[in-house]
Amino acid sequence: MAQKTVQDYIRTIPDFPHEGILFRDVTTLFQDPRGFRLAVDQLLSPFVGETIDAVAGLEARGFILGGAVAHQLSKGFVPVRKKGKLPAATIEQAYKLEYGEAVVEIHDDAVQAGDKVLIVDDLLATGGTAEAGIKLIERLGAEVIGCAFVIDLPDLGGRAKVEAMGVPVHAICSYEGL
Repeated sequence: MAQKTVQDYIRTIPDFPHEGILFRDVTTLFQDPRGFRLAVDQLLSPFVGETIDAVAGLEARGFILGGAVAHQLSKGFVPVRKKGKLPAATIEQAYKLEYGEAVVEIHDDAVQAGDKVLIVDDLLATGGTAEAGIKLIERLGAEVIGCAFVIDLPDLGGRAKVEAMGVPVHAICSYEGL
């Protein structure tokens, strides 16, 4: 029997949340201990040997993955949250959605100037959330050394947007189309 890949653990759900969309569901990946371990190992593998002071996870599935990566690296974890969810002083960054705008925040003391930060999330689509996360980290004087995703949807342009900001992108697998 061939060894499973991360992609083998991801369920595809047609017509969710809208007709014509193929939703890539990572909850099945999280549910399987082998699949989850494989994903965490592959998310961090390109960054082994690099200086990393903290791991930032993008809400919400990035919390699950980023927390596991931070644990594996013995580093702190920084949540990048939707506006109004963090209890202390924050800085915020707006970003564009398909229909409108959203805002994410981090605590204003989440990272220090000069820190090296790895950003983690489950999916890279248009890159809006990743771009906002990068801007927040950089506004605090830290450096984003890379962004790691389980899934890249290259047709939506997120990788190009993040790489244009000078941040390397690592994705475990990709799916063509929407």
